[in-house]
Amino acid sequence: MAIHPDAGKPVAKKNLTDIAELVSLYYETQPNVTNPDQKVAFGTSGHRGTALNTSFTEDHIMAISQAICEYRAGQGITGPMFIGKDTHALSTPAEKTALQVFAANGVTVMIDKDGGYTPTPLISHAILAYNRGKTEGLADGVVITPSHNPPDNGGIKYNPPNGGPADTDITSWIADRANGLLTDDLLEVESLYYQDALDADTTVAYDFISPYVEDLCNVIDMEAIAKSGLKICADAMGGAGIRYWKPIAEKYGIGLTIRNDIVDPTFSFMTVDRDGKVRMDCSSPYAMASLVALKDEFDIAFGNDPDYDRHGIVTKSAGLMNPNHYLAVAINYLFTHRTGWRADAAVGKTLVSSSMIDRVATDLGRTLQEVPVGFKWFVDGLVDGSYGFGGEESAGASFLRKDGTVWTTDKDGIILCLLACEILAVTGKDPGEHYQELVAKFGNPVYDRVDAPATREEKAKLAALSPDQVKAETLAGEAIIAKLTHAPANGAAIGGLKVCTENGWFAARPSGTEDIYKIYAESFKGEEHLRLIQSEAREIVNQALA
Repeated sequence: MAIHPDAGKPVAKKNLTDIAELVSLYYETQPNVTNPDQKVAFGTSGHRGTALNTSFTEDHIMAISQAICEYRAGQGITGPMFIGKDTHALSTPAEKTALQVFAANGVTVMIDKDGGYTPTPLISHAILAYNRGKTEGLADGVVITPSHNPPDNGGIKYNPPNGGPADTDITSWIADRANGLLTDDLLEVESLYYQDALDADTTVAYDFISPYVEDLCNVIDMEAIAKSGLKICADAMGGAGIRYWKPIAEKYGIGLTIRNDIVDPTFSFMTVDRDGKVRMDCSSPYAMASLVALKDEFDIAFGNDPDYDRHGIVTKSAGLMNPNHYLAVAINYLFTHRTGWRADAAVGKTLVSSSMIDRVATDLGRTLQEVPVGFKWFVDGLVDGSYGFGGEESAGASFLRKDGTVWTTDKDGIILCLLACEILAVTGKDPGEHYQELVAKFGNPVYDRVDAPATREEKAKLAALSPDQVKAETLAGEAIIAKLTHAPANGAAIGGLKVCTENGWFAARPSGTEDIYKIYAESFKGEEHLRLIQSEAREIVNQALA
C-alpha cells in the first residue's frame, strides 16, 4: 500500500473530526437492519462502527446492552458488571446509554468513582480479582472502545467472568439478539433516564486505580526500575490510562515524564498514520512519529492506544520497535527471569505472529502454542497458568504474575510498557539491543502485511477453505511443509489459510470490515524472498478460491 504524503506529519486542522456532529448523529440516526453494514456485528474485539454511517448509534448500544443483560441472566451471572470506557468521543455517550439499560434491568454496575476513563486491562484485572475463589455470584464486564481506530469510531466489547474477550458463541448470541431487538424497534429494551440510572442503588462508584497500581509489583519488578534511575517517557496518547501513570510513578518512585495526558477527542496531537488517517496505533512508526523523535532524550519511552490494551516501545537503539520483535524479546526475557512460573508453562502466539517466536521458544525448551487471531484463545491458558505468555503481532499481550498465577486475561499495554523498563533496568540493555542478539542467534526475519481485494463471497470462501484445496507444493522455491486452516494449538478454525516452508510462511485472512483479505508474510531469507512469497501467496489463494 502506498504511503500517504502526510504520513508522520501533524494532523491538519481541516481533517479533525467534527465532534459535535458525530455525537448528535449518535443520538439522531437509526440503523436500517436490512442493511448488513448497519447491523450489530462482533469482530475479534466487539462491535465497532461510526455514527457517520449509522453503524454505531444509541439504538445499537441499547440493543447490545439489553442483549448482554439477557445473556448474563440466562447464564446465571449475578455478580457486578465492571464498566470501562476510553477517550473516543462516542465512548461517553455509549457508556451513558449502556448504564440506562443495565440499571433498568437491575444489574449492579461498577463505574469509575470520578466518572473517568478505565483501560481494558483494568476491567479484566477487576473481574478476576472479584471472582477469585468464587463459584457463584460472578462478575463480568463491558469496555466501550473501538481500540486504536480513528476518532470518529465507537466500539463496545463484552468480557465474561473469565475476564477475557468473549468467545464467538457468546458474541454471536449477543449480536443475533441485538439485531432482533433492533428489528422490533427496541420495544423489548428496558431503559431509565440517565440521572435515574446514575442514582440507582445498583450503580456503584468504584476505585479502579488503587487496586491495580498496588498490585503491579506482583507482575513487574518495580523495585528494579526504581533503583535503576532510568529516564522514562510515558506518552499517555490522550487515552484511558491518562490518570494511571502519575500514581504508578509516585507509588514506586520512578522518574517518569508524562506527555499528551489531556483528553482531546479529536486526537489533534497525533501524527497521521500510513494511509493519511488519524489512528492511535502505537505500533505504527507514522502515528508514533512525535514520540520516536524524542528517543535520544530518554532511556526508554512508550505509548498506548486509547483503551491501553496495546503497547508501543521506543528505544534509543531501535526507535519504535516492531511489535513482533518486542514480543520475541519479552518472551525470551520473561521465561529466563520468572522462576515462579510452571516449568511446563507454554509460549502462546497467534499464527500471524513472527516465527522468531518459534525459534526463541524452541531455544528455551518451551512448548509453542499457536492459536487463531484473537486474544480470547489465550484466556484458558493464562487462567490456569499453562501459558506463561500470550501475544499478538498487533502489539497486544499479557503474561502471568511472578508467582505463576493469572494477572489479566485481556491484553495489558501497561505491563508490557513497564516490562520494557524492567528489561533495561535488570540487564542494562534495551529491548532493541536484545532483539539484535536474537537476530545474531536465529537469523533476521523480514515481515510484512499487505491487502488484496476480495468480494464478500470470496471472503466467505477464504474463511471456509480446507487444506486439500491448496494444490501448490512449493512456495518461493521451498517445499511447503504445512498447509493450515486450523490452529495447531487447539484445532480451532483460523478463518483463512496459512502455508509454511522452512524459511518462510504466509497467512491469508478475510477482513471483517472491508472488501479485502490480508496477507501476512515472513521470510528468514530477506526482502526479495518475502516479495516472492507475497506474490505466490496471491496466486495460491486465487487458485484455491477458483
